[in-house]
Amino acid sequence: MKPSKNPTKYSPGKAAYGGDGWQQRSNTHKQEIGSLWGNCGIDSEWRTLKSVLLHQPGEELNVPSLEQNKNLLLDTVDIKKAQDEHQELAEIYRALGVEVHAVGPQLAPSPNQMFCADLFVMTPQGAILGRPASTVRAGEERQVARRLADIGIPILKTLTGNAAFEGADLMWLDKSTAMIGKGHRTNQQAIDQITIVLDEIGCQLITTDMPYGTMHLMGMLRIAKQNLAICWPRRTPHTAVTTLRDRGFEIAFLPEQEDSIMYRAMNFVTIDSGKILMVAELQQVQQFFESHGIECLTSSTNELSKAAGNIGCLTGVLHRQMMP
Repeated sequence: MKPSKNPTKYSPGKAAYGGDGWQQRSNTHKQEIGSLWGNCGIDSEWRTLKSVLLHQPGEELNVPSLEQNKNLLLDTVDIKKAQDEHQELAEIYRALGVEVHAVGPQLAPSPNQMFCADLFVMTPQGAILGRPASTVRAGEERQVARRLADIGIPILKTLTGNAAFEGADLMWLDKSTAMIGKGHRTNQQAIDQITIVLDEIGCQLITTDMPYGTMHLMGMLRIAKQNLAICWPRRTPHTAVTTLRDRGFEIAFLPEQEDSIMYRAMNFVTIDSGKILMVAELQQVQQFFESHGIECLTSSTNELSKAAGNIGCLTGVLHRQMMP
């Protein structure tokens, strides 16, 4: 065989081999967020909300009554009413200047796909994918992973082994400290893996046990403004309350009402320090929030509530204003 007339010569002086023209990548991963990667990340639960991930529900909510319980639904959901409520939620976010991204699943979604807060959690440097604890939700995180990649959000961790984790069990207390609830939806194997990930980016993870028979830490504890946490009396874990107080938070315990009201009352999203988006038609709860200097915007979720979730569950937070 004749040799090529223009053979490519190996030359250690070329940039491809580290020679002249080679440019070493020197920026850290954190420095590349917002340039190489999309704008994303959170280091608090109360700074200005910038972008969210939502999934508009559809025919997946058409679940026969005998199968509703195993699919984690509370009642029959009117799809058109649920869609209208979800659309209103998205429009409120946009009117507030919050960028709304849609999951847009490529595979058939489950009845719980719309609860985006469970399917990932943001850190200051990217996302940790959830790994839902229920078999009927297995794979929802795959739909979210694809969308996160599409919009340029780095995924720091996909959980392995028998880890179970839902994003609504983790929240940020300050720029280097997160708290996670161990219980029904999040197990110790997940906590061990998340601890390593956060340690790698200079953050600490504090674990608190969840009361038996509760769903997520989000339902027990919310941060409505800088240094003010809203808690469910006699349900918020002792460790959570004392940890917040040790960090200078004031604790406001909701006046106890029937559980269906308490669940909806706790399920809000903080738009900015002292400004929240909460479930509509909770007048006494709204008055309580306002008495603590909280501005309340409302959105109707009567139909969506039948699927066992509300505004906080529906909203996957992608980006908040970050500390310098």
